[in-house]
Amino acid sequence: MEDLRLRIWSENDLGLLHAANTPEMTAHINGPESVDQIIERHARYLRLVASGEARMFVIEDEGARALGSIGYWHVEWREEPALETGWFVLPEAQGRGAASAALALLIDDARAHREGRRFLTAFPGVENSASNGVCRRNGFTLAGSFTEEFRGAELTVNEWALDLTE
Repeated sequence: MEDLRLRIWSENDLGLLHAANTPEMTAHINGPESVDQIIERHARYLRLVASGEARMFVIEDEGARALGSIGYWHVEWREEPALETGWFVLPEAQGRGAASAALALLIDDARAHREGRRFLTAFPGVENSASNGVCRRNGFTLAGSFTEEFRGAELTVNEWALDLTE
């Protein structure tokens, strides 16, 4: 998909989180969040962007239409400082390479803002073939899988990592 851009998350982007909070869009992450949880997620994105602890973006097409969201935030991974990324693309934009193109743009941004962190990590559900493919297409290495509690239920995820220094 061509002509995508990433725009930093803003106060006006709450509606995008509501649009993505459907059973279909959240099937690989144990289901939708409550309205209060969505409002808190939006506030957290704004807070983390303002503090520099995260860079959250809206994925836009050439007409500035929001197609989804992608971002990264500071984490500890395998006992060292790292970045973790996550994304979603709305149904009408899926299957056209938007997530892969957005991740490629995000990788460039992460390299520029990594603050000494070596790895960018991603943890898609093991059954989420689309997101696992996005990681593979963007040069991430599969490091394993694990199961943890997420949104009140167990979730088994693949553990992907990209060396930002390469």
